[in-house]
Amino acid sequence: WMANEFFRAFGPDVAITISPRGAGIMEVFVDDEKIFDRIAEGKIYPDLTRVREMKKVIQEKLDSIPVAAD
Repeated sequence: WMANEFFRAFGPDVAITISPRGAGIMEVFVDDEKIFDRIAEGKIYPDLTRVREMKKVIQEKLDSIPVAAD
C-alpha cells in the first residue's frame, strides 16, 4: 500500500525505491537518499502517519528542484 501511496502522489516521474530484504530490513530511498530505515526506526513498519511524513520529504525535494526556463 505504501508504494501505491507514493505512486498516486508523485506518479512515475520520481525515483522512489522501496527495498525490502531479509532479516526485517526495509528501506525507502528517493533519488538514492535514504528517507526510511525500518531497523533504525525501531523495527516498526511505517504507519499512515510515517508514510505521510515521507511524502512530505519527497514533496520538499521536488519543490527544491530548479525549474528550467523556456
